[in-house]
Amino acid sequence: MDASNYRRVPVGVVAPYDADDVAAALRVCADAGVPVVPRGGATSIAGQATGTGVVLDLTRHMNALVSVDPAARTAVVQPGLVLDRLRDAVRPYGLTFGPDPSTHSRCTLGGMIGNNACGAHSVAWGTTADNVAELAVTAYGGASHRLGTGWAGAPAGLRELVAGNLAVLRTGLYGPFGDFSRRISGYGGLDALLPERGTGLARAFCGSEGTLGVVTEAVLRLVELPAAPVLAVLGYADETAAAEAAAGLLPYRPLTLEGMAHDLVGAAAAGLPRGGAWLFAELPDEGAARALLRGADAVDARLVTDPAGQRALWRIREDAAGTATRLPGGAMAWPGWEDCAVPPVRLGAYLREFRALLAAHGLRGSPYGHFGEGCVHVRIDFDLVTREGVARYRTFSEELADLVVAHGGSLSGEHGDGQARAELLPRMYGPDAIALFGAYKDVWDPAGGMNPGMLVRPARLDENLRFAVLPDTPFATEVARCVGVAKCRSTETGGAAVMCPSYRATGEERHSTRGRARLLHEMLAGEIVTDGWRSAEVAGALDLCLGCKGCLSDCPVGVDMAAYKAEFLHRHWAGRIRPLAHYTLGGLPVWLRLIARLRLAAVVNAAARRLPLPGLTRTRPLPPLTRTPFTHWWRTRPTPPPPAPRATGPGNPASGGATGPGNPASGGATGPGNPASGGATGPGNPASGGGAESGNPASGGATGPGKPASPAFEARVRAEPEGRPQGTGTPPTGPATRATGPATRATGPATRATGTGTGTGTGPGPGTPVTLWPDTFTEHLAPETGRAAVRVLEAAGFAVTVPRGPVCCGLTYVSTGRLDRARTVLRRTLDALDASNGTDTANGTNASGRTGATDHPVLVLEPSCAAALRTDLPALLPDDPRAHRLAAAVRTFAETLEEYAPDWRPPRIDRPVAGQTHCHQHAVLGDAADRRLRERAGLTGELSGGCCGLAGNFGFEPGHHDVSVACAEEQLLPSLRGAPEAALIQADGFSCRTQIAQLGGVRARHLAELLDEAL
Repeated sequence: MDASNYRRVPVGVVAPYDADDVAAALRVCADAGVPVVPRGGATSIAGQATGTGVVLDLTRHMNALVSVDPAARTAVVQPGLVLDRLRDAVRPYGLTFGPDPSTHSRCTLGGMIGNNACGAHSVAWGTTADNVAELAVTAYGGASHRLGTGWAGAPAGLRELVAGNLAVLRTGLYGPFGDFSRRISGYGGLDALLPERGTGLARAFCGSEGTLGVVTEAVLRLVELPAAPVLAVLGYADETAAAEAAAGLLPYRPLTLEGMAHDLVGAAAAGLPRGGAWLFAELPDEGAARALLRGADAVDARLVTDPAGQRALWRIREDAAGTATRLPGGAMAWPGWEDCAVPPVRLGAYLREFRALLAAHGLRGSPYGHFGEGCVHVRIDFDLVTREGVARYRTFSEELADLVVAHGGSLSGEHGDGQARAELLPRMYGPDAIALFGAYKDVWDPAGGMNPGMLVRPARLDENLRFAVLPDTPFATEVARCVGVAKCRSTETGGAAVMCPSYRATGEERHSTRGRARLLHEMLAGEIVTDGWRSAEVAGALDLCLGCKGCLSDCPVGVDMAAYKAEFLHRHWAGRIRPLAHYTLGGLPVWLRLIARLRLAAVVNAAARRLPLPGLTRTRPLPPLTRTPFTHWWRTRPTPPPPAPRATGPGNPASGGATGPGNPASGGATGPGNPASGGATGPGNPASGGGAESGNPASGGATGPGKPASPAFEARVRAEPEGRPQGTGTPPTGPATRATGPATRATGPATRATGTGTGTGTGPGPGTPVTLWPDTFTEHLAPETGRAAVRVLEAAGFAVTVPRGPVCCGLTYVSTGRLDRARTVLRRTLDALDASNGTDTANGTNASGRTGATDHPVLVLEPSCAAALRTDLPALLPDDPRAHRLAAAVRTFAETLEEYAPDWRPPRIDRPVAGQTHCHQHAVLGDAADRRLRERAGLTGELSGGCCGLAGNFGFEPGHHDVSVACAEEQLLPSLRGAPEAALIQADGFSCRTQIAQLGGVRARHLAELLDEAL
């Protein structure tokens, strides 16, 4: 599989080291009559990177940048080199490679040559074919060719074929409105072989989709990178208006001219100019941008000169290939008609008719794309499972092909035809051109061994669909969510993103999110992986999944591999003795509770220093257990004095007085929708309990629009839709009912009281309760974090309560796949919260006078436990309303202070800070409140993104140490080594703090500890 709707099973995969290996493989395959498919990043969306023979994986070893000649503006590359690696290497010379698909972080140069890829900047810098000078090619059978301009290197018979078809090449390839830049379909570049066009052999080879030979090296032309490009964002009334305006802006020579409408952009439209559709026009400088604005007839416009602001806006466009797969309402949409193109002057009329065709077939999709070149991307909610749905897919495809051709367009504008559109090429080209295509293929590949079924003598567009082999189950529906855009294969580091640490550590597809999803797909299909849930191959691929949940937020379609792994382990080990680590680390809460009850912490610590613990790695020491658990300290400490109210002047910024809506100093206590006021106004307002949009913590949802809670699949069958990948009826997105919290939640009184201590302003109302959750890590391994949090919360004016009975989020059971045990533990936890109103205050009473702990915020200091309670709890117990109430009440330390004590001023620390944002915080909880709290406390600098590599039980399990260390070396350890000498080290996750201590040699502290020390 690639990023398309198709599945073809190869007989094997070869990862050649060099051109000689490629030639040897092609000779062996030709002798055996076995087809060959060259493959790069496999981000192709038409099926051309799938194959039934031998797949040549050119990304593993043939991925070098051979040389750069800045003076000549050329680079020599191997086919497996990722585009961004080339761009990074030539950027210091002020150069770049012009074509830039949105998959630039993982697509390869060889794949771009195969598809004749374009990207946003092709309106200025052309297609890949326009930027290729020479190609080294190996044909089926092992013959080598060096292609440039002129006939040198051409296969036998090609010159004669061209000479006999000059009329077809000159007139038979163009539509009724003449030629245009995005005529990519078929062997659309054959006219480059005309003598008047310089006999461009290399150019004509581009776009051949692996059907002619294998590129082993390429000489590429580079272009000058603008020193200070400016982005002009133009708002229009609707999509048609934006499309019709695009052609008129081309005389201003924009570097990009991208279009998208509100149905794709969604909530991100809040940061764009007024309008229902937008054009993103990048210009080389501000003067050019302002000239374009003066000539544009837009409803509204905005110039963005800041590079960071430009990157944020471009991210909306780059993620569209994934976000377009999720339509409003949650239905999945699929590729198949991803990139047809028409001449730009025809784009507005074409889009109107395209929308009408969608409506006539009862289909939906959100067009976007390169409006400056008339190229439209769209994913459509096809039913690709039922016989009727597949028949409609065919009928729609045929009618859309006719519509594109009627407007003088190309069935493919940059992604290639593959299996999705090659069958329809006779609707675009006449019989003479189709015959020429076949003859061209036969000159290069007379045996027909190179990627058969693509472009020439193609497979049908409605066969080999990947969904047909899947069972109709909830888990299969979730696995099908992966559409293969391969963002998980990005090797970029830096920034907040986490996905996919195990792939970056190993470089192996099976250890990427996509690779694991594909293996699960095959397990469910049962044709190749035949031992189902007992599959050792699937278990091996999932073994190095750290459970970081990075894919839940970073994957454009919200794949949750941590949840898939938990489900697999649950079924894989059902009825069998599990690995020892599942009982030791998986049962950690029970063991630690027993050790504390028997007062054996000192004995266990001494034994752990000398004796290996069964089932755990011997390369990593165990963190010591505390002799005084947090709740023991809590029960025995002196009762604190009640918070003393303090009068504050209205509007005084130093006092935190609340003067009006939106006052940044006050938190705007009077404005509607303010968390302090309980106003419920807009969707996602934390005070309103509105939906799961934008990671609304009150909803129990995940972090982004349409992001699912971690599914407990076997418990939710009755909540599932009937269908799978289909666009009508129920969306095939996994559980039909997502966990959400109650419509409203309790907030503190509008009248605030001042807390005590140095770092205080106006705090929450007198005695406003907060339940501090004694998670296993805080309770038994880091009670100092809990003690610090209590002191800070009381300084901020809260009445802190702690659950009376033992409570547990179930995290260790979920991560080891003991889902039945997790449910039991979670039910007991909910029962414990119900008992005696669920909480103890310092003096043994429930200060709230309410019915339970979940009527006020439940502060969970450990991010992984907070994430488990917010997402896994309602997924595992979907029918228990108490689970949803608790999930909705969960807050992080910073969220609690921001929402319930917005006027409290933290102590000023005024120090740089380094450290690690917990991956579950990034993926599920969000860290915006933490950033704001650090800023208010004078903590400067950024915490590392990525994953620390310890990841709970992962780093302590045998065979994981090298990957664990490699993950830490990506961002965390370099950031510690590069931190200022005066920097404080923060990591709210216990695993992160342990990794920092063991590998970095320094002590990290929770944000609560840093604030407590400054009080």
